Amino acid sequence: MSASEEFLWGVSTSAFQIEGAFTAAGRRPSVWDAFPAFEGQDASVACDHYHRYREDVGLMRSLGVNAYRFSVSWPRVLAGDLVFYDRLVDELLESGIAPVVTLYHWDTPLEVEEPGGWLHRDTAFRFADYAARVADRLADRVALWIPINEPAMVTLLGYATGQHAPGQALLFDALPTAHHLNLAHGLAVQALRSAGARAVGTANNHTPVWPADPADQPAAQAYSELHNWLYADAQLAGRYPDALADRLPIVDGDLAITSAPLDFYGVNYYNPTRVRRPSEGNPLPFELVEIDEYPKTGFGWPVVPSGLSEMISLLRDRFVDLPPVYVTESGCSYPHSLDDTERIEYLDGHIEEALKADVRGYFVWSLMDNFEWDSGYSQRFGLVHVDYETQQRTPRASYEWYRDRIRR
Repeated sequence: MSASEEFLWGVSTSAFQIEGAFTAAGRRPSVWDAFPAFEGQDASVACDHYHRYREDVGLMRSLGVNAYRFSVSWPRVLAGDLVFYDRLVDELLESGIAPVVTLYHWDTPLEVEEPGGWLHRDTAFRFADYAARVADRLADRVALWIPINEPAMVTLLGYATGQHAPGQALLFDALPTAHHLNLAHGLAVQALRSAGARAVGTANNHTPVWPADPADQPAAQAYSELHNWLYADAQLAGRYPDALADRLPIVDGDLAITSAPLDFYGVNYYNPTRVRRPSEGNPLPFELVEIDEYPKTGFGWPVVPSGLSEMISLLRDRFVDLPPVYVTESGCSYPHSLDDTERIEYLDGHIEEALKADVRGYFVWSLMDNFEWDSGYSQRFGLVHVDYETQQRTPRASYEWYRDRIRR
């Protein structure tokens, strides 16, 4: 049975958040290296996974997962270092763990961003060249491929609000990045298939959108179009929501590229979103509202396991030919305690909802604590605790729980 047919019990990470080993010769700068640091913290060392990957694969082997989703660093590949990923993939295969590769997890090379980044159409073609280079090296050994992780977050947080790198606050003028990310996705799918990739999909961040009251339904629809359907529609149906299509720089033939057939569909889920109609002076067609009737994670996100199956149902209703679904990210941040009962409760509820929704796999975010973007090291998502001063890894109670759940 291939990795694309059996249920995948996995963990996820991303290159920038864990690898470290930032030197000019080994990895060129990314947009995150130039982004204002949280409390002076940076990811130049992070979890030092670059040097400790064998130890980390050993943790996965002991955990009992049969898949590991990680990302390749575009800036590292530009510096000429694909050897690290060769070694990592071989180490995983020797441990009986299927490599699941994401080509882009938000770390745009600074040299690609400076001419315009995802605001420029040319970036999609530069990304396709990068995808071909990686696939030429790894396609024979990788089980599943994901070109771009959560393009919605790149557009919304990176270019629309400025919360994430590259820190642009363009609001609706950020919309061209959505199309260029979708185009890059489609071009990468083509490049991967040309290189012999076995199974190619995507990993989109999804959130059920709840109106605060019935009169707020138009606001909920507007937010869902921006967060959910701007990407899923283009990738699965070759179209855009009517309200947004005229704002996008579409060239004839683009939508046939964005909707290249996929072997699987990845859902990244953390929480639902509640919205209401905007107050006077708000340039957006919605406002976010706190969801207070559920417990919250250390990040302040509401814990709603049923939102995962709700979202998958929405996807299946909208796309009758939806490919097999994997939950490619789902997890939570809590304080550093090793006896993390709340994380166990979170995972238990979300895994049960995923199984009820008949998905093909579940990837916990994250294997280990890591550098959490604009929050530095203040948030801890890991099944494994990391002491950043000593780099000591210590499995939490949730690690033991997940190992037992996989065995069952």
